[in-house]
Amino acid sequence: MNFNQSGVALIIGGSSGMGLEVAKLLVSHQVDVVIVGNNETKLKDALGVLQAMGNATSIQANLYSKNSYQKVLDYINEPNSKVGYLVNAAGYFNPKPFIDHSEEDYETYMGLNKAMFIISQTVAKNMMRNTGGSIVNIGSMWAQQAIKATPSSAYSMAKAGLHALTQHMAMELADHKIRVNAVSPAVVKTPIYEAFIDPSEVDDALEGLNSFHPIGRVGRAEEVAETVGFLLSDKTEWVTGAIWDVDGGVMAGRNG
Repeated sequence: MNFNQSGVALIIGGSSGMGLEVAKLLVSHQVDVVIVGNNETKLKDALGVLQAMGNATSIQANLYSKNSYQKVLDYINEPNSKVGYLVNAAGYFNPKPFIDHSEEDYETYMGLNKAMFIISQTVAKNMMRNTGGSIVNIGSMWAQQAIKATPSSAYSMAKAGLHALTQHMAMELADHKIRVNAVSPAVVKTPIYEAFIDPSEVDDALEGLNSFHPIGRVGRAEEVAETVGFLLSDKTEWVTGAIWDVDGGVMAGRNG
């Protein structure tokens, strides 16, 4: 993969999971990376890994607080700031029946979307001032299909909105040499499941979902990262507005 777009790669949610794997891939290709995360310990650990590989910095920010993530906007708006790549990888997932969702549950999902919308808007203006760029959003298979075993109406609504935003941004920003795509993963082993599964039980719980996927296993974060990297790279310079399924074949048909 070639990454010839000038400017840094800004990874929202880059301290763990798919975001961190994307950051590692980009750093390994000599792209300067800025990761954004809320957990200070995770952020420090991730930065240590990345700096051992290449040039990386971090911004600690809570995406649920405009006052907190304002520092991300300020960084993007600095006179000499140049963002060439943006990955929106922040996420939260906690399945719950539709009738049991509280207003707070709803706001948890939509609050992330709001922050990523505003950050993406600010990045787009930065890219328009410079030489364009490439953006990838991490969507979800749940945005395209409901799964009875994992009721997740608010999460799916938020991710479907992110898919729609991807296409609208792609249309509106194409004239400015800005490409916008998304990936739509099924079950991928990441820390996101620790929101509702004991960390010590996550591996066993996910193993029980292997047969859900036609390929026969859940995905790995680095596999999704490879597709994200491909969409960011010059290899896909004629691709924009796409929602790519990275799901072990689930959208083609499920085993059960």
